[in-house]
Amino acid sequence: MDVPDSQILGMEKKHKLCFRSIQVTNGTQSFEDQKPMEEGEFDWDSTVQSAILGSFYWCYILSQVVGGVLTQRFGTKMVFGFSQLTTAIASLLIPQAASLHFSAVIALRSLQGMASGLTWPAMYALVGIWIPSNERTRFMSSFQGFSFGIGLTYMVCGFIIGNYGWRVVFYMNGSLGVAWCLLWWLLAFDLPHKHPRITRRELNYINSNIGENIINTKDSKVPWCSIMTSIPAWSIGITTFGRIWVHYTFIIYGPSYMKTILGFSIQKNGFMNGAPFLCSYLSSVVFCYVADFIIARNLMSLTNVRKMFTAISQVIPGLLVLTIGYLGCQITLILVIWFVAVTLITASYAGAMANVVDIAPNFAGHILAFAQTIHMSASFLSPLAAALMLQENPTLERWRRIFSVTACVACGTYVMYQFGGTAKEQVWNNPNRKNNSGSVRVSPENNQVIVNNKTDPERGDG
Repeated sequence: MDVPDSQILGMEKKHKLCFRSIQVTNGTQSFEDQKPMEEGEFDWDSTVQSAILGSFYWCYILSQVVGGVLTQRFGTKMVFGFSQLTTAIASLLIPQAASLHFSAVIALRSLQGMASGLTWPAMYALVGIWIPSNERTRFMSSFQGFSFGIGLTYMVCGFIIGNYGWRVVFYMNGSLGVAWCLLWWLLAFDLPHKHPRITRRELNYINSNIGENIINTKDSKVPWCSIMTSIPAWSIGITTFGRIWVHYTFIIYGPSYMKTILGFSIQKNGFMNGAPFLCSYLSSVVFCYVADFIIARNLMSLTNVRKMFTAISQVIPGLLVLTIGYLGCQITLILVIWFVAVTLITASYAGAMANVVDIAPNFAGHILAFAQTIHMSASFLSPLAAALMLQENPTLERWRRIFSVTACVACGTYVMYQFGGTAKEQVWNNPNRKNNSGSVRVSPENNQVIVNNKTDPERGDG
């Protein structure tokens, strides 16, 4: 329910939360508590809180390349499955760890970050093998399931915290994670021909549409030197750094802005922050289908499609977030802009994020690991920069600085992609191009799979 702008500051509420009124003193705006802040259970200062939040992202970044290497060695099913199980178990342990000491929480959050860093390279490794080339952009929207999870978590957990306490949130998420891992182990398979329930028709369709240069890279040498000196790979990493910066400004400091400036309660804050992320999944599907429509009808080149959707995903949100700090207490307009900006961020999955598979589908997991090492540094640099600018004194002027820096980073990093990005497959994608050894193909005569020019008898008729 919308609140009139004239009543948003200083209005009475029935539940405890922090309200702030704007006072103009010597031409500057400051904030004064009208009611005391709600007391937390633990007396952790801002340094400890930053360490707890940052520990996840430090380890997340460090484990990216490890994820690419482990996926090549053990496969997506095992790496992705065990990483998710690890994060779920750690979530179940965090409430007790918090009662023990904050260092225990940091250790568990670091473990979660390390495990989570393995997931994206593992997911991307499946795309080139499982997804036909003409459907890859649309498939990328499935990776936006995490946005749906973020949105649902904001909304549900806001209610749970307000009514049952914060510990229940960790027990709920951990239990759901363990249950999900059981389903993953039963339903997921690394290669199409290893799937016991795949039909002959589906297998033949995948085989005939995955592309000519898809190979089994398990025993191949990863061209790390080529990846790390690739301008297209650097362009993806740098431009996505800008998108992640914007994204984490909304995720980490969005709730704080809504609480300190707009005066939202925990429950309302959770809903307002969660709703755009719930819709992000739907918007990503729309963006990816539109991209495939444009590509299929040759309305634009694949490279220009990737650049257009990348610009939509970070340049426009970057400019929109800049306006938020100058809208005062126009709550409805702020929420509309907030909603549009968060929704547009998902266009990246038809842009730079899909571009990872374009330039080298055989090593998509490794390229993503390299790019994520670059761009996920924004996941802790963005909150760190915001914390330094706020300095525990969240005036409106300081929030404007945060939004201005965010806009500059978003637009500035896109320039690199505009000039260095391409959808052209790189020559190092297939080191066996000449003899075509290592290719994954199905023999049409007997429906057996040819791997490394040898017949694989493991697959049945499905």
